Amino acid sequence: MNNFFKNFQEFVKMPQMRMLWLFILLLLVILGIDYVFIDILLWRIVVFLTLFSIGVVVFFSNLRAAKYSLSIKQDRSRLDSIISIIDDGLIVYDQDFKIMIFNKTAEEIFNLNREKIIGKIIAIDNLRDKELKLLTQIIYPSLAPTVVRRSEQGAYPQIMDMSFDDPRLELRVSTNRLLDENGIAFGFLKVVRDRTREVELLKSKSDFITVAAHQLRTPLSAVGWVFETLKEEKLTNEQQETVRIGAAASSNLLKVVEDLLNVSKLEEGRFGYELQNFDLIKFLASLLSQAEAIAKQYNVNVYFDPGAESSLMIYGDPSKLSMAISNLLDNAIKYNTANGQVTVSMQKLKDKPYVQVSIKDTGMGIPPEDLKKLFGKFFRSSNVMTKETSGSGLGLYITKNIINRHGGEISIESELNRGTTVSFTLPTDPSLVPQKEIIYGE
Repeated sequence: MNNFFKNFQEFVKMPQMRMLWLFILLLLVILGIDYVFIDILLWRIVVFLTLFSIGVVVFFSNLRAAKYSLSIKQDRSRLDSIISIIDDGLIVYDQDFKIMIFNKTAEEIFNLNREKIIGKIIAIDNLRDKELKLLTQIIYPSLAPTVVRRSEQGAYPQIMDMSFDDPRLELRVSTNRLLDENGIAFGFLKVVRDRTREVELLKSKSDFITVAAHQLRTPLSAVGWVFETLKEEKLTNEQQETVRIGAAASSNLLKVVEDLLNVSKLEEGRFGYELQNFDLIKFLASLLSQAEAIAKQYNVNVYFDPGAESSLMIYGDPSKLSMAISNLLDNAIKYNTANGQVTVSMQKLKDKPYVQVSIKDTGMGIPPEDLKKLFGKFFRSSNVMTKETSGSGLGLYITKNIINRHGGEISIESELNRGTTVSFTLPTDPSLVPQKEIIYGE
């Protein structure tokens, strides 16, 4: 009941209702003058009906307008309530960069008062204003000190990670257009998430892994050296088998440590790429030649189909791509069947400055529910662990980052007990290779 009276009071106080009461008052005044000074009854009736009709039209028009205005006001109130409790900063501005919405979380992130910022036009000149500097850099991302793009250029929503030193902030900013019914943009919406604590925790974890891995690598290398030395000694068959198992275990553990160090460097953006021009066909042929030894060990045949090209120059880091592709070849060989085969094929994409490399095997395949998780850290498919118990689950994560760093994409198709095909693209146009080392996975 209290809500009813409250809404009724708001309804009565609306500008449309005040106009209606003013019209009714004016109508009564005219009728009063009419009855006092005009004696013709018919004329009085005509005037009354005319004014009454106009009054009815005005009344219902104002009534509808008042109801509509009240509905808008209530919807806006509800929207304001929702916006105020969103954990992310919410900024809406029009094409003139005038701030229209600035929620409570945005106030906390930017240390700005909402009442002060609403209606203000944010221009590039505001960069000199210490109080508005951070907000200006968010509105104009090119002014920010460090920006990592998470979405394709020109696609919406635009997602970027921005880093600031003074104050220390890590922000993820998603920008989307506001469109009218004709699809024309009339403004923009930015959602700002403060990831400072999250990034600091990830960095702390990464630092711990780096220190631990460095501490483990030296003694593990020494252990591996000891086992290799023992292989040269005259030992019984039982002792030789023990040394072989120890050497294999030491080698596997050292590889896990190296993978942990590589992931740490990747996530800090310091993997150390050395880009250069090289022939992709010769490069792939060399990798396949090196893989023949392990292929023979697993009784798997390896083939190379370079397609129509005899030579193809690309721009990249041969050592890092060697790490990525060798990992894919190892998986294709190790998880294959006896007398199986691995085919590496290559073809230039039509109408696109990219080359696609595919590695197809006849192996055990991957369960459908595991396909989306393969490029995550520490993930290993349930069926492969029954065949190869060792492994860090970091190989595909590192591979994906290396391919992405070269401006390419990687994908996997698989069918259980029929085989798997891993395909990745690399740009043939050097300008499509990112200029800076950035982080692609988290």
